Amino acid sequence: MSLAVIQLVSQADVAANLARARLLLEQAAAQGARLAVLPENFAAMGRPDLPALGRAEARGEGPILPWLSQSARELGLWIVAGTLPLPPDGDPEGRPRACSLLVDDQGARVARYDKLHLFDVDVADARGRYRESDDYAFGGQVVVADTPVGRLGLTVCYDLRFPELYTALRLAGAQLISAPSAFTRVTGEAHWQTLIRARAIETQCYLLAAGQGGSHPGGRETHGHSAIVDPWGRLLCEQAQGEAALVVVRDPAEQEAIRQRMPVLAHRRFCPPCLPGAAASE
Repeated sequence: MSLAVIQLVSQADVAANLARARLLLEQAAAQGARLAVLPENFAAMGRPDLPALGRAEARGEGPILPWLSQSARELGLWIVAGTLPLPPDGDPEGRPRACSLLVDDQGARVARYDKLHLFDVDVADARGRYRESDDYAFGGQVVVADTPVGRLGLTVCYDLRFPELYTALRLAGAQLISAPSAFTRVTGEAHWQTLIRARAIETQCYLLAAGQGGSHPGGRETHGHSAIVDPWGRLLCEQAQGEAALVVVRDPAEQEAIRQRMPVLAHRRFCPPCLPGAAASE
């Protein structure tokens, strides 16, 4: 029942990023992790050609997807592959999505989540303006999947600001929720810990918040502070900046006891949120 989050400081060099990610996944596996979450944009940060990179992956011409399957298989890990700029299945030349893949310990894809909420905001940092929708299409489905360490709901970064998505995941049976992220330094300092603790408390789920933590090409700075939060809202581990593999043990009995003592799901007075129906594992 061991869970891991990986914090990276990804750069533009895909091969170098994958090498660093592999090393940290090895550390997580050596500590007994069964499932590990990589951060958003784990394979590349600051590249202007990310959509083209994703299309090459979809055509079977890139290094990232083979690396992912091989790493999961060799390490015996289930891996949430942060995000990749992948076009829709069956349309390799289509507009990419910010896609989070779940791969099992045999290297097979179990689920795909395309980011529902895109980061189109102005931030008081060196970059100033972020418009994910310039490069990506919106996702359209809530996704949950069964894993050896519990039923997992998939989210990404900016999704953390939309609690109705997390309620939908809990209603779909989620016990764990992944949140690979690349929060800016400014927004992270203001809101990151509040958001990840709130989403864990209200869903009574383990929140697996894997972030980028450092400086990246183009002057971008990310907040880091990757953490695993338990269903009572306690930070079980945290890494401020730099690289790390953080591992904790999930306690399903304690989680069930929390849910029984405070049955918030049964106490809801409003109708389920208007979100696309939850997709089970593929």
